[in-house]
Amino acid sequence: MKDGKKTIARKQVYLAFEQIKNKFKKDPIEIFYQALENARPRMEVRSRRVGGATYQVPYPVSGGRRDSLAIKWLIAAARSRPNREYHSFAEKLAVELIESAQGQGLAVEKKANIHRMAEANKAFAHFRW
Repeated sequence: MKDGKKTIARKQVYLAFEQIKNKFKKDPIEIFYQALENARPRMEVRSRRVGGATYQVPYPVSGGRRDSLAIKWLIAAARSRPNREYHSFAEKLAVELIESAQGQGLAVEKKANIHRMAEANKAFAHFRW
């Protein structure tokens, strides 16, 4: 959804679901939930200033924020796909959902990068209070 245009966003999602059903012959709701599950982060890093230094401290992500981040990453990944190859946002979203459901795609990559950063900075976990 961009600039509060919910009906346009809803239409694009339904068009993407239709493309998943017609092109890939799969259940779009099942694909959507699997893509969301694969893109949900468990940990994230937040900046914490301690004694003049800034540390990246890993924090667990709460349930609502997990879903929010996953959806945000799926939309951003779909938007970043090239227009030459995919001619509509619905097409981009459909492909991103399929790839994320298979454990690939940019949204799943983003989750892996966030987890990698959290793992690398777990030495600073004691700054979490």
